[in-house]
Amino acid sequence: MKFKEFAAAVTACLACTAHAQVSDDTVKIGVLNDLSGVYSDLSGQGSVIAARLAVEEVGGKVLGKPVEVIFADHQNKPDVAANLARSWFDQGKVDMVTDFPTASTALAVMEIARQKNRITMPSSGLATAILGEKCSPLNAQWTANTYALAAGTARALVKEGKKTWYFITADYTFGQSLERDATQVINADGGKVLGMSRHPFPGNDFSSFLLKAQASKADVIALANAGNDTVNAIKQANEYGITRKQIVAPLLTYISDIHSIGLEKAQNMYLTEAFYWDYDEPSRVWSRKFFEKAKRMPTAAQAGVYSATLSYLKAVQAAGTDEAKAVMAQLRKMTINDAVIRNGKLREDGALVHDMLLLQVKRPAESKAAWDYYKVKAVLKGPDVFPPVNPACPITK
Repeated sequence: MKFKEFAAAVTACLACTAHAQVSDDTVKIGVLNDLSGVYSDLSGQGSVIAARLAVEEVGGKVLGKPVEVIFADHQNKPDVAANLARSWFDQGKVDMVTDFPTASTALAVMEIARQKNRITMPSSGLATAILGEKCSPLNAQWTANTYALAAGTARALVKEGKKTWYFITADYTFGQSLERDATQVINADGGKVLGMSRHPFPGNDFSSFLLKAQASKADVIALANAGNDTVNAIKQANEYGITRKQIVAPLLTYISDIHSIGLEKAQNMYLTEAFYWDYDEPSRVWSRKFFEKAKRMPTAAQAGVYSATLSYLKAVQAAGTDEAKAVMAQLRKMTINDAVIRNGKLREDGALVHDMLLLQVKRPAESKAAWDYYKVKAVLKGPDVFPPVNPACPITK
């Protein structure tokens, strides 16, 4: 055989190998989230739309094979999430699972995925526990985490002289993580935590917790919760007149929350986000595509599902396979710059470190159109707001 013929044969063989390495001739992505409960507004069907937009962007195929998106409701229950994921991996042949509002569901699925050699990419599972002793080499916490969210908002307010804090915290993994991470930042920057109240998840009546916070006379009442819990707490704080004398600071707020609360009640609040639809032209272009399908602007969690899915597919293409370890190695080589994430680098512990936005809610008179809700106060560089590598994470040793 002549050299040219040999080279052509090798090239053809390599191409066949790459195609053969797409398991079951389909790349399958699962969106696992809350479709009917307290977090359905911030993730839900919007996250499914976001994942499908990423698939459309790559032409519906990777390595010549079709890409399929499936989804299910984990009901915010770890056991339900685990059972769904196990079925997806064993019978459905799903390659990557994303979203996971509530860190407990993410942690449950991460372990199964590690055993089955599959990838998890939480977009709304934000607790830093994901990066600690239960970290996984096949996991990427994509959009943000509780430390990054707390660092941006807490530092901004402490620098403004708001030194004393009281927490109203959702009594489960995520809320406790948000409270703990914010407390660390507050103490380090010269502030002081006067007290805290833990509320059941989900919560409806926050009156007793708000009255305790009001009685503390803290400068800031920090809400370490999310979704409808945050919305209800802010609305009730306004009803009690608390916001006239104390600052109510939600440590995790999505644009869907502001939409529900209204600018009249949410105005001037600070928050930290990974994404805002009106930040720059790439953000606006992608968000308008999302709006056409969802009839509302995307939350950061939904936008993160898009970015995670798109980055995963690009990594599969570059790696020439959907084998989990090879794809994760490729993801760690990449710098993530898309319509959502800026200057992103995936660390060994699974943290995607990237720029975050410090935002302030506009006054009603400042808003010029629907969903025009935020002023960008600062771009926070990833290394300044994301936590250092947790020594408890075994894969970093």
